[in-house]
Amino acid sequence: MSKRVIISGGGTGGHIFPAVAIANALKKIAPETEILFVGANGRMEMERVPAAGYKIIGLDIQGFQRKSLLKNLQLPYKLLISLIKSRSIIKEFKPDVAVGVGGYASGPLLYAASLMKIPYLIQEQNSYAGITNKNLGKRAKIICVAFEGMDKFFPAEKIMLTGNPIRTETVDTNGKREAAFEFFGLSPLKKTILVTGGSLGAGTLNKSMLAGLNKFIEHDVQLIWQTGKNYYESIQEQLVGGGHENVKVLEFLQKMDLAYAAADVIISRAGAGTIAELYVVKKPVILVPSPNVAEDHQTKNAMALVKNDAAILIRDAEAEQGLVDAALQLLKDVAKCETLSRNIGKMALPHADIVIAREVLRIAN
Repeated sequence: MSKRVIISGGGTGGHIFPAVAIANALKKIAPETEILFVGANGRMEMERVPAAGYKIIGLDIQGFQRKSLLKNLQLPYKLLISLIKSRSIIKEFKPDVAVGVGGYASGPLLYAASLMKIPYLIQEQNSYAGITNKNLGKRAKIICVAFEGMDKFFPAEKIMLTGNPIRTETVDTNGKREAAFEFFGLSPLKKTILVTGGSLGAGTLNKSMLAGLNKFIEHDVQLIWQTGKNYYESIQEQLVGGGHENVKVLEFLQKMDLAYAAADVIISRAGAGTIAELYVVKKPVILVPSPNVAEDHQTKNAMALVKNDAAILIRDAEAEQGLVDAALQLLKDVAKCETLSRNIGKMALPHADIVIAREVLRIAN
């Protein structure tokens, strides 16, 4: 008999991608599975999920607004309304199991599921669990995690180390090095650094590249620089004389696999989804955690790698002064590059989507 699954959460790409990957894996294992998504109105899941071919219902829910206390006055009311709506969604859809991936909609939906005796699974992407997931973890059937040492947030007997779902086509770099240099119009004979701050971009990484651009050019090092949507135009304006042949400035990387294939060293933020990809790519990495995230979880994600000698960490506040020098130093240190590549590869858990989907179906049965 076909199973019915509700998947809740979103808010950022870091939550939405794992949710869709789990849904796709469920369909792969058991094609007759019926899936309904529950998200937050006005957030990106309301567009991304239908684009992936799934139905989604929105809740009028928001997170705690650190900058606007006035908006927080509506929070208890919105929570209550979302809880009532979650109960009616569950009543109508009659799921066998619910899945929470984090994000605003996850809380009310999983809380309603627990009140209605619907079993649920939590997928915690980060090395530091937020307050909502910590509370929901007490009643979860299982908690799928991507980092070790999560028993400080959740009951140890409920934890399963699965890793985070990744886009397999993005990390498939085998035999693509030549094609990568051709695609970017760069030389395979020169050392190459990839800088990526995600689809929207990272201000600090962009400022650091601008500040140290001449050093890359002096050392004849190539740069694949993904600025992100929010910064692309202003950076193009700041590049004197339209840039340099060694430097490829892109708003977005359409072919992430080729960018990974070309890179000798990668500079990145420390989001959990990105780290899961970097494990599989097995290249030397410098992580610059974003300070603009809840509970500084990106620093904690990065530290999980640093303690295994699997990445180098540069703090956001120090990046403009020290990031380019650290990258050039790492490029020269062949032994350090080999150590980082070897150790980051040991942390890979490449089939997380299938492992999590099997757990969802096991709970449903």
